Amino acid sequence: MSLEVRELSFAYDERTVLNNMSFTARSGEVLSILGPNGVGKSTLFKCILGLLPNYTGSVDINGLDASDLNVRDLAKQIAYVPQRSEPVFNFSVNEIVLMGTTNEVKLFSSPGKSAQAKVNKALDRLGILELSNRCFHHTSGGERQLVLIARALVQDASVLLLDEPTANLDRGNQILVLEQIKVLAEEGYTVIQTTHDPEHSYMFSDKILTMKDGTVLSYGSPEEILNKKTMKSLYEVDMEVSSLFDDKARFCVPVSVISDEN
Repeated sequence: MSLEVRELSFAYDERTVLNNMSFTARSGEVLSILGPNGVGKSTLFKCILGLLPNYTGSVDINGLDASDLNVRDLAKQIAYVPQRSEPVFNFSVNEIVLMGTTNEVKLFSSPGKSAQAKVNKALDRLGILELSNRCFHHTSGGERQLVLIARALVQDASVLLLDEPTANLDRGNQILVLEQIKVLAEEGYTVIQTTHDPEHSYMFSDKILTMKDGTVLSYGSPEEILNKKTMKSLYEVDMEVSSLFDDKARFCVPVSVISDEN
């Protein structure tokens, strides 16, 4: 099971945003998409989700052409976790997650016992079952992200798209969310996340794709991708990339910080 993007291009009017992108995200792997602001990461997700259907090229999800799927069928294949969510009403955590089961509910019907059982299982799986009755607005940043991931899980989709899942979180909550994402991949999900953090992408990903000017700059294992040359190409800043703990982690440090001239 996987997601395959082939020669995908997209333009807003005359402005090209995505240009001939091709890559594959496989079951059991976390693919991190790394790149500067405005490079087209959000537009890529919108094309995959069918929100911007006027692209050229193709998006295949588990062997199915995404352009042939209606909203309900697409929701059975792929789930989306936004960077943040701020419901207007005071929904409980349980209610937020229950919303993820609506693709299985018939018109004018309500979620039943089986849907609630899915919710309980997803919350328990992520270690937040005790938050079930708490108001969503009264949870921490990390807990909120896990709630949104739980909502995605109850869709029973095998592909998860996460838009900067650790943005605006403190260090502890970042690690909490990333560890859970890694576990989901190990259980067989195909996970694609966008990120601005090269160190996190190295430590918690199986593959890294870097984007620049709306196209693929590089794609491969973290060991192949996270290096001085790539960081310079991506961000136009000279960085030293240091390996630590038998290369289990790599850190990017601006040359200007460690230069003897400072």
